[in-house]
Amino acid sequence: MSAIEQAVVWLNDPLNWTNPGGILDRLGEHLAMSAAAVLLGCLVAWPLGLWLGHTGRGGGSVLLVSNVTLAIPTLALLTILPLTFLGFGRPAVVVALAVFAVPPLLANAYTGVRQADPEARDAARGMGLSGGQLLRRVELPLAVPYLAAGFRTAAVQVVATAALASFVNGGGLGQIIRAGFGLDIAAGGGQIIAGGVLVAGLALLVELVLALVERMVTPRPLRRRSRRRAGRRAADAVAGG
Repeated sequence: MSAIEQAVVWLNDPLNWTNPGGILDRLGEHLAMSAAAVLLGCLVAWPLGLWLGHTGRGGGSVLLVSNVTLAIPTLALLTILPLTFLGFGRPAVVVALAVFAVPPLLANAYTGVRQADPEARDAARGMGLSGGQLLRRVELPLAVPYLAAGFRTAAVQVVATAALASFVNGGGLGQIIRAGFGLDIAAGGGQIIAGGVLVAGLALLVELVLALVERMVTPRPLRRRSRRRAGRRAADAVAGG
């Protein structure tokens, strides 16, 4: 029996889904730590990005922070953070994944506010709105599609990367893959493939759901504008080729 056939058999075994430590348990762990990491990233990145975008300062800092955090390997953080007061387990994993989620959240929050219609800003100032009111009533609503796009990118990245949590006893679907590697390759190859399929399938599902949410929160004029930009980029690519 090939490894792919073993993976199909493994996934079709009900006990692998319902037993303690099975797929359903690991899926719950995976979703819980991914959600916590993205939420923590939002709490850090969104207020900072919105404020910097509102003031019009710190564009270079946003780019620097995004590049630096992207340059830090998540696996390196997962091996370093457990040696701190966080210890091994879920807290270290959540913090490491949150660091990984910050770049798209921060960059999109900053860009969303900076892309707000200047005429809408001027009209709001002419009505006597303060800086805080301008941000809350004008810039923030216009930035929602950008925030949704950043959230979507961060969530998919975190869900896909959370499989590494098994290296520091963090649980999740990666634990299935790790357990497969602990067996003889002839016996565990199917389980390794099955675990990989589960992680990839979950990431694709999150991508599809959040793409739908992003479309729902994006006003129709902005959708048409995005399609026109995509069309121009495609035309430029064809012309350049």
